[in-house]
Amino acid sequence: MERYEDSQLYRIRHSTAHIMAQAVLERFPEAKIAIGPPIEDGFYYDFDLPRALTDDDLKAIEKRMRKIISQGHEFVRKEVSADEARELFAGQSYKLELIDGLEQGGVDEYGEKTDQALVISTYTQDSFEDLCRGPHVANSREINPKAISITFKAPAGAYWRGDENREMLTRIYGTAWETPEQLQEYLNLLEEARKRDHRRLGQELGLFTFNQEVGKGLPLWKPNGAILRDLLERFLRDVQIKRGYEPVITPHIARIALFERSGHYPYYKDSQYSPFEVEGDMFMLKPMNCPHHIHIYRSDLHSYRDLPIRYAEFGTVYRYEKSGELHGLTRVRGFTQDDAHIFCTPEQLEDEFLGVVDLIEFIFNGLGLTDYRARIGIRDPESDKYVGDDANWNKAAQAIIAAADKRGLDYRVEEGEAAFYGPKLDFIVRDVLKREWQISTVQVDYNLPARFELEYVGEDNERHQPIMIHRALYGSLERFVAVLIEHYGGAFPAWLSPVQIVLIPVADRHIEYAEQVAAQLDARGLRVNVDVSSGRIGAKIRTATQQKIPWMLVVGDQDIESGAVSVRLRGGEDLGAIPVENFIEQALAIVNNKSLELQ
Repeated sequence: MERYEDSQLYRIRHSTAHIMAQAVLERFPEAKIAIGPPIEDGFYYDFDLPRALTDDDLKAIEKRMRKIISQGHEFVRKEVSADEARELFAGQSYKLELIDGLEQGGVDEYGEKTDQALVISTYTQDSFEDLCRGPHVANSREINPKAISITFKAPAGAYWRGDENREMLTRIYGTAWETPEQLQEYLNLLEEARKRDHRRLGQELGLFTFNQEVGKGLPLWKPNGAILRDLLERFLRDVQIKRGYEPVITPHIARIALFERSGHYPYYKDSQYSPFEVEGDMFMLKPMNCPHHIHIYRSDLHSYRDLPIRYAEFGTVYRYEKSGELHGLTRVRGFTQDDAHIFCTPEQLEDEFLGVVDLIEFIFNGLGLTDYRARIGIRDPESDKYVGDDANWNKAAQAIIAAADKRGLDYRVEEGEAAFYGPKLDFIVRDVLKREWQISTVQVDYNLPARFELEYVGEDNERHQPIMIHRALYGSLERFVAVLIEHYGGAFPAWLSPVQIVLIPVADRHIEYAEQVAAQLDARGLRVNVDVSSGRIGAKIRTATQQKIPWMLVVGDQDIESGAVSVRLRGGEDLGAIPVENFIEQALAIVNNKSLELQ
């Protein structure tokens, strides 16, 4: 399979990014240019502009891009010395900083660390020259001017080099395809993604909010969102208990020494909150739960007969994510992991690992996430960020590969995707728009048990070291909720809907009957509201539809006479009058079976 970086589409997008930079500089000659790489489905370029962009600016830039493309300019590569590059980009401060990095070595023209031999090169098309290693198309006529677009009409902000203490730049996103039909298909998908954006739907459905006084990246869950979270937690907690997991609870802080011993603090120091002093000792907000679970295991002496031991916790952790990287619920600073750790013998490792895979697939299927693939992350042999000896790493990796093969998983092995303490198996879900989300992870760890001197008494009456499996199924509960919102467009299956039923009385004289029916539904465990507002019935139905409530029960004179409710679905289907008890039985069957359908 051809790598994206080697494809013609990659070259087209990379070249179009340069053309966009040329068009922007022509409109804003005093602008400073930063970087403009291809990304999945498109490209972007960062600029330091003299003023905010307007819609007219973007339209003019896009029009000029098409003109440049149609003129058939060659992309000409040239290798230069650092001094020559500085002369070429005199006055372009961001480029000069990148040139310094290239000259010193170890940093590419995007400011990223690299092990490749560094050659300073530029590409020129028409009047525009950029610091770049390529690749590009040979001629701009290889780009279809009818298959490009500036995709986000409101440009984003981006800190230079992702550092919130540096300059805020204007990032313009674009996309390029080989045909206009491919472009239109992508733009349609993009529009659907905007409609499903969990940040917008989260507000409209009353699920969560953010507040600057509380702090960036710290979501506040509203009642509907809290109900949704609770339903997901109960679902997983019940399944875990049936499969032998034991619940534990750990504190939100710990002495920094704990994370120094585990290795998390030195390896992830930059993404953790600053330590604080308590009675002369240094503490920190916990960035992960595993060291706490290790000490629960260590608090008792275990026999081989006790193993496997499976501890599970919905544990809230805190990571210091940069402001520019925060994004709704998918990237936050405080989040809850459905974390579990399994302590087992070498003989139990494969069965336990397969048991976790089985649980992941059960959860995915139950939630309608049936399109997924697996990735086995192993060490990057060129990196020094990993701990432990080669023999244990090899054993752990081979155990994961053997289990994946036995399960018949579709997987790829990727270097550099391991945790610092061990290899892992990740599950990447594709939503209804075919976007990929990394959700579940299972990790095999020989290193932390050694660091914390974990033991169990074997059948031979000797002390042995257990193997530790780290496991998260939802991953981050916040991120998982975001994925579900966008996957379902906010129209959750009935069992997950915070409000499952709304009763809509036709007139005030029908309110009493509506409340009686609501009491019956509530007594049977269904979540129900009664709309007693003064609006017209059509407006009430539209409101309930916009709130994605699965069932709308309209009640009027005939319904009261026959002891029925007139049932409408959020998709607009009218099921007519149904006796109340019959509806309750039908709804309970759908909810209790966790059906994805409403009838």
